[in-house]
Amino acid sequence: MPDTREPEFCRTCIEGIRVPVLLLVTTCGIMVALLLPPISQPPGYHDFADQRSLFGIPHVWNVLSNLAFVLAGGIGLAGVIGKAVSRCALSPAYGIFFGAVILTGLGSAWYHLDPGNGTLVWDRLPMAVAFMSFLAIIVGEYIDMRIGRQLLLPLVLLGVLSVWYWHVTESAGHGDLRPYGLVQFLPLPLILLIAWQYPDPGKAGRYLLAVFVLIILSKAAELFDDTVLAATGILSGHTLKHLLAGLGVWFAWRWLKARYTCHGATMCPASKSKTFPGCASDISMCDDG
Repeated sequence: MPDTREPEFCRTCIEGIRVPVLLLVTTCGIMVALLLPPISQPPGYHDFADQRSLFGIPHVWNVLSNLAFVLAGGIGLAGVIGKAVSRCALSPAYGIFFGAVILTGLGSAWYHLDPGNGTLVWDRLPMAVAFMSFLAIIVGEYIDMRIGRQLLLPLVLLGVLSVWYWHVTESAGHGDLRPYGLVQFLPLPLILLIAWQYPDPGKAGRYLLAVFVLIILSKAAELFDDTVLAATGILSGHTLKHLLAGLGVWFAWRWLKARYTCHGATMCPASKSKTFPGCASDISMCDDG
């Protein structure tokens, strides 16, 4: 029977270009953002399709749908704490991500009660932290756990600064969303590339793909806010966005469980496989002994 295994030299070449490709995509994204003119927030940004109130709650479904974030983030945070992963190098990133998701739900609900730039800050701030901490998790889980841990605080700080920069420029009358847009959208191709370059065995990769698809669908729902409400007569596109994104967070937790890196009764069983380079490179931080 012919040997269908990938030649060693071919695998080595592919592994050698993984990180340079990621750096190239990152550099291109930053360059595009710098070359674009300042992107101001659309004047009608706060005018959502669903203006219905119930029991004195304005924009009630845009407010209540944020429970999806609180619930999914709570499940993830409770799961991470319950798995006793405090010795794992990435446990702070897990906690920050799911905690930021919970705060996103609360901040978004606060914003939709009284839409305006002042309340929007508290919607975008935890969202930016969630984006950046999840990127650090992906880097740590797939590439190298130490690098993921070292990138966590700088990435979170970049997320916070992107929202601060938008708020300052918006308050000055010349708002610029470029840094926040970079924080929100650049992780998507990076995560997709990392997941493709470092494929998951079993079901774990399917969960991460579900996260990616749900994020894309949630963005599409947001863009077609009026159209979705007209089509369904019940849910607006923005409400659907919250529900889809919350479901995406739940799949993110399912992905982390399926990865089983630093989870379960036996810590880091994945370290025995080269498919899990993150855990394998940092086994001393994630074992039982």
